[in-house]
Amino acid sequence: MSDRFTKGMARNIYYGGSLFFILLFLALTFDTVIALPERENRAELTDSVAHGKEIWEENNCVGCHSIMGEGAYFAPELANVFERRGNANEAAFKAYLNAWMNAQPTQAPGRRQMPQFDLSDSEIDALADFLIWTSRIDDNDWPPNIEG
Repeated sequence: MSDRFTKGMARNIYYGGSLFFILLFLALTFDTVIALPERENRAELTDSVAHGKEIWEENNCVGCHSIMGEGAYFAPELANVFERRGNANEAAFKAYLNAWMNAQPTQAPGRRQMPQFDLSDSEIDALADFLIWTSRIDDNDWPPNIEG
């Protein structure tokens, strides 16, 4: 084998493969940078959405829930909760989320319990704005089922 496969051949395969994968990486990075403005909704980012994200982080919601597949899978995915529970009606969703958050823990038998975070109505509205904003990101129809 050593008479057919020389050090020079190995070096050429190494450098050729490295160059190929570097160029592939650069092309995919460029494609992603070009596609991002069409998929995100940065223009709709408001102070209320940012405050909702802060509440999300302060209360470690990602410790149980996930958004667009990122986070824990202990509780439901929330990337599409606005469509699931609000039927694309912001006022209805905010009322639903407020009632849901204030009813916790439900003590329903056989169900995992969400803790009571004692959020104010304005904090729940900000959290709802964050979840509404998140639901409007083009995430390739994630999650794959409607119930998350």
